[in-house]
Amino acid sequence: AKPYEKAVDGGLLPDANGKEPNPGGQTEGSKWQRPRLSRKSLMKCCLVKWIIASTTQQGPDSSDSDLELSMVRHQPEGLEQLQAQTQFTRKELQSLYRGFKNECPSGLVDEETFKSIYSQFFPQGDATTYAHFLFNAFDMDRNGSIRFEDFVLGLSVLLRGSVTEKLRWAFNLYDINKDGYITKEEMMAIMTSIYDMMGRYTLPSVRDDSPGEHVEKFFQKMDRNRDGVVTIDEFIETCQKDENIMASMQLFENVI
Repeated sequence: AKPYEKAVDGGLLPDANGKEPNPGGQTEGSKWQRPRLSRKSLMKCCLVKWIIASTTQQGPDSSDSDLELSMVRHQPEGLEQLQAQTQFTRKELQSLYRGFKNECPSGLVDEETFKSIYSQFFPQGDATTYAHFLFNAFDMDRNGSIRFEDFVLGLSVLLRGSVTEKLRWAFNLYDINKDGYITKEEMMAIMTSIYDMMGRYTLPSVRDDSPGEHVEKFFQKMDRNRDGVVTIDEFIETCQKDENIMASMQLFENVI
């Protein structure tokens, strides 16, 4: 495989090298399936591929049995605690941590790192704005950096969480100013950033629509009481009841 090839499940998106979506993939309107707990599903994720590639370049590590907590200034919580808080196995956490430590010796990821990762995986578009929004969703305490614990907790939800957990995380991404509501402008900003990153490749079903038309359809469905904002309850309820929205949410899942 090419170093930055974007593996996509269900044929919703092309890979980063501009290949067309797989016509034999998931049919439009089918229900959103919870990902299998496999290395294959892990490797769909850009952030995981970035980490695993770093681990591979680093070579085998003699201390596989334990996290090397003493090597970083910002030490992650104990392995057992992270294992209890996430859907990752002990070996997966060790592998993720070795790669994380190799790429980020300080134990912190900054926004520029996210921008670099996504520009590598999506070279045909401009990933800067999307990487900014995604970074802010991971950076829960808004201090400009992400610790390993926050990084792996977010990945666990995105890759292996329940549908509701993933939708809550997605709501947090769309709620740019973190006031507990999504406005049409916020939804438009996120959707535009995804279109910009994908270049000329987007969901087949919305290829002829502008981001604005796509957002208008979604927002009208979600804003049930017509007050101009979408609450988390409106967001989750609408997404779970509307198969077209759930299918489109996989666009979001495939660009993490």
